[in-house]
Amino acid sequence: MLKKGYLVSFKNGLYTTKPFLLKQSDKTSYLEYMANIIRQPSYLSLEYVLAKTNLIPEGIYSFTSITLKTPRCYQNKLASFIYKNIKKPLFTGYVRVKTNDFQVYIASKPKALFDFLYLKRNLSFDIEYELKQGLRINWGEVSVKDIVEFKKYVKLAKSLKMKKILDMIRKIKNVDR
Repeated sequence: MLKKGYLVSFKNGLYTTKPFLLKQSDKTSYLEYMANIIRQPSYLSLEYVLAKTNLIPEGIYSFTSITLKTPRCYQNKLASFIYKNIKKPLFTGYVRVKTNDFQVYIASKPKALFDFLYLKRNLSFDIEYELKQGLRINWGEVSVKDIVEFKKYVKLAKSLKMKKILDMIRKIKNVDR
């Protein structure tokens, strides 16, 4: 059935039918849902949510997620699904939203920003430059409420790097502690 095109594979052992796919009026909602199903537990975050909430200008064509399991990447005819792992105390900050007929777990905007910066390698060389220019973050889309939520995750992380980043974000946004 795969060779004849009736089945479409997401990964070994996980398939959908072509007629079901063609029936979907909003394929993005379905693919967001499948991003949660392919690797469980997981929630959409990182670049995908940052682009969706206009925090970064780039178009993102992969569904990026956070999981408690080992990192993985699955590519198929429909999309690319990237999973990065995080420690259990930080596996929070997401909500379940209904998109069309599907329930999707997705990070809040501040949590997606936190996940992105927390997992970003080599950021500590010049944090100020990266935050102001290098990462092309649209700071106009970040509110004081977002910074308060971001701070909650920094406390959970107990990370010096993330404390420095929080201080720099406050400086960029001209927000007091």
